[in-house]
Amino acid sequence: MIASAINVLASIGLTVYPTGMTTSAAAREDAGLRERDEAVKAAWHALISAKVASWNTLERELGDSHGLGVSDFEVLDHLATKQDGCRAQNLAEAVHLSQSALSRLADRLERHGLVERDNCVSDRRGINLVLTDAGRAKHAQALRTYCDVLSRTLPPELVARFE
Repeated sequence: MIASAINVLASIGLTVYPTGMTTSAAAREDAGLRERDEAVKAAWHALISAKVASWNTLERELGDSHGLGVSDFEVLDHLATKQDGCRAQNLAEAVHLSQSALSRLADRLERHGLVERDNCVSDRRGINLVLTDAGRAKHAQALRTYCDVLSRTLPPELVARFE
């Protein structure tokens, strides 16, 4: 009898739930999961929207005011905290660039006199990137623009979590 009832329910497209879970309880659980899923998707879209708005504004304002792209600034900013420079491989990971993308960016920054390449003391195969005095000055000039843009474009509740 129960088996035939399950077969009937299955044939009309109703889900059979584990023992002890009524259809209405399972429906409430499914609705709760759908609401949670929608909230997670909305949070993701808000995060991506904030990131894109911030990135695009940073690209425009850093470029117009300082001749830098966001990745250029991120490299200068990371190197500004490293008195002795940073190994290129570690820097690529820190600023979320591939080795080849960092190499091209470092070439450009080096041509503009903002960074220098040095041999890595601890690993002769490695290369350190070091901020020059001109790079330190460019970073200091661009830092205010960077922070101003982020304070305007990031959600205030996100910024407040880090204060």
